Amino acid sequence: MQYKRIRELRGDADLTQTKVGEAINLPQRTYAYYESGQRMIPPEVLCALADFYHVSVDYLLERTDNPDPYE
Repeated sequence: MQYKRIRELRGDADLTQTKVGEAINLPQRTYAYYESGQRMIPPEVLCALADFYHVSVDYLLERTDNPDPYE
């Protein structure tokens, strides 16, 4: 599975993989594997990414087009 939304969000924020990795406490290489879909993203990393980008996990997983996080 490719995670297109995390790539799009990172690009929209004009961030590097290294910067996002540092923000959620991951090495750049690990983040790159997740972004490319070479590895599945564990739930705790999905939650960290959703918090970082202020979106829902469902949005990251393309289960909805509504990026608003849950209350």
